Amino acid sequence: MEREAVFYEKEGGRMSCKLCPHNCLIKAGDYGKCKVRINKDGKLYTTNYGEITSIARDSIEKKPLYHFKPGSNILSVGSFGCNFSCGFCQNHSISQGRADSEYMPPQKLVEICKSLDGNIGVAFTYNEPSIWYEYVYNASKLLKESLEDIKIVMVTNGYIKEEPLRLLLPYVDAMNIDLKAFNNKYYKDICGGSVTPVMDTIKMASKECHVEVTTLLVNGENDSAGEIEKIASFIASLDKDIPLHLSRYFPNYKMKNPATEVEVMFQDRDIAKKYLNYVYLGNVAGIDNSTYCPKCGYKLVERDDYHIHVNTCNSICPKCGYKINIIL
Repeated sequence: MEREAVFYEKEGGRMSCKLCPHNCLIKAGDYGKCKVRINKDGKLYTTNYGEITSIARDSIEKKPLYHFKPGSNILSVGSFGCNFSCGFCQNHSISQGRADSEYMPPQKLVEICKSLDGNIGVAFTYNEPSIWYEYVYNASKLLKESLEDIKIVMVTNGYIKEEPLRLLLPYVDAMNIDLKAFNNKYYKDICGGSVTPVMDTIKMASKECHVEVTTLLVNGENDSAGEIEKIASFIASLDKDIPLHLSRYFPNYKMKNPATEVEVMFQDRDIAKKYLNYVYLGNVAGIDNSTYCPKCGYKLVERDDYHIHVNTCNSICPKCGYKINIIL
């Protein structure tokens, strides 16, 4: 469904989009880099308003969020389009073009959530939720107004400007933000963006809601010790209790590099742990991803695949009293 976009200005016959740092200047009949915002009839329109390509109830750990409502389920929804063009994208069929979709008004999303038992809320994921902004904002606001204690989650690349992010954050409870690398060459060559706006999003969001960070380690591209040290050091400068997920890359879409070496994954985890209290590995079989108290080592959340057992009733370690960054 088409809907007039927010955050744009007219510049002659062109539309200057102000939603993300690309700052696309879009001429009549053309789309921005996200492929969902079009200059039409003298206005900027978004073409994916309420258009659902994927909907499923997932474990919150799949987002991945390990320190936010561990063991719970959340309704995950996505649309099409993205403001990045990552060569390794696992969801490229919906992120890099128009995909089959079904229109779902925000009220319908509220009704679905009402009908689900044991569901904590809605996660906007699969494609990039920030370029689905108008729907994400309206649906999140309505969900918060309609349902008591509903949780809103965003799984995002973090490539959004400050003003729209500030307006959305009051309705968001948790975010998993991709920090794809710590250098602009990687962002430019592989993702089609830049790192500084993502860093700014992490800084801002971590002050307003629960934040976890994910870095996909791509073999030979961003998995060096120096790169991981920079990523972990930056996150620690904000809060050493922010969880970092280091995820293993496998060949996908346009990227043909071999899968990241498991030994490198372990080495990078050890480096990150010098700076951060909580570091997890994703896409690596047979590893221990339980959550331990950083002070005494008590097992706070036991994870066996997606079988979760929580060994504490609050955010305090029951053995030593250390305050844990976890929302139960």
